[in-house]
Amino acid sequence: MIEIERKFLVTSTAYQSQAISKKRIVQGFLNTDPERTVRVRIMGDEGFLTVKGKGNDTGVSRFEWEKEIEVVEAEALLKLAEPGSIDKIRYEVKIGAHTFEVDEFYGDNEGLTVAEVELSSENESFESPEWLGEEVSGVTKYYNSQLSKHPFKDWEVKD
Repeated sequence: MIEIERKFLVTSTAYQSQAISKKRIVQGFLNTDPERTVRVRIMGDEGFLTVKGKGNDTGVSRFEWEKEIEVVEAEALLKLAEPGSIDKIRYEVKIGAHTFEVDEFYGDNEGLTVAEVELSSENESFESPEWLGEEVSGVTKYYNSQLSKHPFKDWEVKD
């Protein structure tokens, strides 16, 4: 139940033509405490409840537990969420042996696009696509839980 992923800014829209899937995601947070976040997500026609722990020193590994729930349950739980929500389109892009999840944000986070790649170890190598930019793994302001409270539109200096 340990998630190991690296997160990067995206420098172009070239990933769109390489995508093997595309889904809209709407999510909110029942808890955004840095020690543990509780997320409710609707992705396409599926609902999920996810608990994530605090990241390790590198910000690459952390506890993650996820359970699929009925969409009607997710909709009900979203009504209890803390203020602020996330609306994004997720593209899945296969590069070599890995699948990158590229999130294009909308609403208050419009203009931000990040890519994540899940790994089996922190030191695992992966092929970097040409649209992969600066690494932001462990940079708290890029966590969805933080984007829901401090959206990209309010940042003074855009990265």
